[in-house]
Amino acid sequence: MLDPTGGGSPMSSQDVPLISVITPTHNRRGQVVRAVESVLAQTLTRFEHIVVDDGSTDGTAAALAEIRDPRLIYVGAKWRGANAARNAGIERARAPVVTFLDSDDVYLPDRLERTLARFDANPSLEVLISSFLSLKGNRSTKCINREAFLDKGTLQRALVSQTIFIAGSAITARHESLLAIGGYDSDITRMQDRELLLRFARRGGALLSEDIDWKKYNSENSISGRRDGYVAAYANLIDKHPYIADRYPDVPPYMIARQIIADTLKGRLQQAFSGYLANRSSEALGYSLPQLLRGYVVGRRWRRDCYDEFRAKYGARAV
Repeated sequence: MLDPTGGGSPMSSQDVPLISVITPTHNRRGQVVRAVESVLAQTLTRFEHIVVDDGSTDGTAAALAEIRDPRLIYVGAKWRGANAARNAGIERARAPVVTFLDSDDVYLPDRLERTLARFDANPSLEVLISSFLSLKGNRSTKCINREAFLDKGTLQRALVSQTIFIAGSAITARHESLLAIGGYDSDITRMQDRELLLRFARRGGALLSEDIDWKKYNSENSISGRRDGYVAAYANLIDKHPYIADRYPDVPPYMIARQIIADTLKGRLQQAFSGYLANRSSEALGYSLPQLLRGYVVGRRWRRDCYDEFRAKYGARAV
């Protein structure tokens, strides 16, 4: 995680960007150029875009060097994964507000202007979670969170029950708040956005925005899109936040059972068995089959109640 004493070089107030965009990338030359172009096309022009290249070998550095814009800052090295790369960007950021853009996603033209207006209008706001358009093949889905401010308890419950839409490129936060919580956890390789927001939920709440201001491209090599490894990743999340199993005892077995059942029904028997073994070998989990079955029934009911409540109040919906 981050050292809160880190920071960039001092600049005059006229030169300091209003918002910093951070993009980690690894061997996605074509996609990251597309991402950068979407940032440079923003209606708000006083920003910096920090692209942290995590050891790409596909010519990413050369491709970005062809873009002649002083607002684009290329940082090249080997950062031990996307979260370490994000933290390197956070440490270098000079703006009071920091937002993120994964290298395979793109912003809509008014993303930065709309985002900064939210923070300007509410000086106490620490975290904003926007809505987005998810693209997979020929299918597009509007992932919309209804406009609402969630206090820290409600935010935690929404994250645990997975009843709001979240993704890395949807998150914007105050720079000082990111430093205060330590940035991204480099030990987390999956569910890193949920883990980050769970730590934010210890400090305060978050504003949900129903504005669709970016497009999520579901890449074939995306870690979050992989079916294998889900249970091990979830175990890592619970190990980092053990209170989840204490406060919401039926949620972890439900999430695990749901994944195992889905794999089984789709004929992925090896993945289902691997998931069960990953659960049994985890100190944070270790549920037996009866516990998983009970958790699936009870946890599913609890999550459905949460979803109905959130749909009525905050309305997370896919269109």
